[in-house]
Amino acid sequence: MIFRKYLMAAVCGLFLLNVIAEAAPKKILVITQSAGFRHQPVNRKGKETCQVEDVLAKIGESSGIFTTVNSQNSIEAITRDNLKQFDGIFFYTTGMLLPDGDPREALMDFIKSGKGFVGAHSAADTFKKYQGYVSMINGSFAGHPWNAGSNNGFLNHEPSHPTVAMLGKEFMWKDEIYQYNNFDPDAVRVLFSLNMAKSKPQMPYHVPVCWVRNFGKGRVFFTNLGHNGSTWENETFQKHLIEGFKWSLKLTDGPAEPNPELQAKESIKAFALFASQKMNLDHDKLLKDMMAKSGDAKFIKLLRENGWKSKGRNMDLIKAVLAEVK
Repeated sequence: MIFRKYLMAAVCGLFLLNVIAEAAPKKILVITQSAGFRHQPVNRKGKETCQVEDVLAKIGESSGIFTTVNSQNSIEAITRDNLKQFDGIFFYTTGMLLPDGDPREALMDFIKSGKGFVGAHSAADTFKKYQGYVSMINGSFAGHPWNAGSNNGFLNHEPSHPTVAMLGKEFMWKDEIYQYNNFDPDAVRVLFSLNMAKSKPQMPYHVPVCWVRNFGKGRVFFTNLGHNGSTWENETFQKHLIEGFKWSLKLTDGPAEPNPELQAKESIKAFALFASQKMNLDHDKLLKDMMAKSGDAKFIKLLRENGWKSKGRNMDLIKAVLAEVK
C-alpha cells in the first residue's frame, strides 16, 4: 500500500514536471543584424533595442509563448555552444552574417536538430552566396516591384492553417513585397501569395509571400511582410507572427508538405491575366485552356521560366508560352 502511494506520487510528480516544461515559455534568439541594407524596423537608432525586438518581446510575453534574447552580432551569438540554450531562432537580417565553415553549419544543424526558424521580410535577403541558407529559406531577394507605399491584394490558400487563419481568404496589405531567385516550388508549402488581379504592377508569374516547410527535424516559417514599421504595430500581423512561432516550435500543428500543384495554378492565373491584357486575348478562355495543362510538368516549367524571364517586357517569351496552349 505504501509502495503504491509512493508510486502514484512519483507518477503525479513526473506528470506535473511535464506540464510545467510544456507550459514554460520557449527561448528565442532574435537576430536583427544588417550586413547589407538596414531596414527601419531593425535600426536601434542609438537605443538598446529596435522596433522588431520590442514587438517580439512584447508579444512573446503577452502570449506566454516565448522570451527573447536579442543580438546584432551573429558571430558572437550563433555558435554551437550558445545555441544550446535556445528553442528557436528569428531572423530579420541582411547580408553575409557569418564566415564560411562551421559558424554557418552550426545554424543549419541547429534547425535540422528539431528547432524552430522564423524569418521575416529581409531574412530572404541574407546569405545570398551561401547555398545552404538559400535552400533552407527557399529563395533570395530579386527586387521588390511592389514598394513600401503600395497597397496590394493577397490570396490565402489555406485559411485553416494556424499561421494564416487570422488573415481570411483574401486581404489587402500595405507593405513592400519581394520576388525571388532560387525559389523551389517543390520545397515549400505556400500559404499566401500576391493576388495579381488586385496588385500593381501586375506580373506574369506567381509571387509567394508566406510559406512553411520541414527542414530535417526542424520547422521553418517565413513571411515576407514586415518592411513597414506600421506592419509591426498591426495586431493581425502580430497574431500572424505568434502563430508562426508556435508552429515552428511544434506547439501547434499544420501541414508543411509542399504544394507545387497549387503554385502551378497560381502561376497560370498570373500569366493568363497578364497575357490576356497585353495581347487583347479572351481571359476566361485562355485561363481555361492553360488550366487544362496544369498537370503538364514541361509546360509548367516553361511557364515559370518564361514568365519570370519576361518580367512583363519580353513579349517573345510570352508568345512562346502561348504557343504551347492548345
